[in-house]
Amino acid sequence: MSDPTVKLLVLGSGPAGYTAAIYAARAALDPVLVEGLQPGGQLTITTDVENWPGDVSVLGPDLMVRMAAQARHVGVDLVSDIVTAVDLGARPFAVTLDSGRRLWAESVVIATGAQARWLGLDSETRYRGFGVSACATCDGFFFRGKTVAVVGGGNTAVEEALFLTNFAAKVYLIHRREALRADRTNQARLFANAKVEVIWNTEVGAVEGTDVPLGVTALDLLDTRSGAARRLPVDGLFVAIGHVPATALFAGQVAMDDEGYIVTAPDSTATSVPGVFAAGDVRDKVFRQAVTAAGMGCMAALEAERFLAHDGLAEPAEERRHAVA
Repeated sequence: MSDPTVKLLVLGSGPAGYTAAIYAARAALDPVLVEGLQPGGQLTITTDVENWPGDVSVLGPDLMVRMAAQARHVGVDLVSDIVTAVDLGARPFAVTLDSGRRLWAESVVIATGAQARWLGLDSETRYRGFGVSACATCDGFFFRGKTVAVVGGGNTAVEEALFLTNFAAKVYLIHRREALRADRTNQARLFANAKVEVIWNTEVGAVEGTDVPLGVTALDLLDTRSGAARRLPVDGLFVAIGHVPATALFAGQVAMDDEGYIVTAPDSTATSVPGVFAAGDVRDKVFRQAVTAAGMGCMAALEAERFLAHDGLAEPAEERRHAVA
């Protein structure tokens, strides 16, 4: 089964995807958005969000419900399905869904996001969002005056640990080896910070906590050399062992870096394929914030509008403004 060709197809329903679709709808592009496996993206597993402009505090899932409602309000066609195959070899681009439905699009915004790499512990999953996090920038504020641990040994882990010293009274950096992979500048800053203590050659075996209220109280640690176990009392755990962009479907079709993030033109969301744009965590491995993802979604929609207008498939924004005036 196939549908008529759409002007703009958005793949992904996080802040980048919803924002791209909202801007595209307001530009009369009649966008279709495929929500994917996790409608709302990573914010649906986030509790309190206190850095979203306009909200003192909002639950992550509630914020995404509001974005979806706004998208519907402006006329976005939200499709509850999963993309199983993509062909970006020629326009119109072809996208196959798990239901068997096939969509054709003159332009595409890839906003499929990324997922944090987790330790794979059942106890870690239990306390995720209740003391276990993968984003210090998002959740560090909640640990003011408390003791936290960061797992990892690269630049991200070191930067997260240093950021957390702005709030926490004590920060442990847990690394399974005896040397960090972070660059020397970051290491020098880390070792000079009196709030940080590095625990070498150690892995987290389990996360301990309470049921009422749900929260983290300690970590069960294992020495990677001797196998000796110890208990480390903490109030929170930040996992910083990397992210995995959801870009496997596009491998070999758009340019990517060696980590699988989509490469775009400078100051742009345009990919190596004309008419295909990338926004949010599929191309951003530095900031990874909801607000920056939303900003890129806006950019992608505006760039798609210009692209389509050049081909006579959309009315230029300048002409639309004059028509309204």
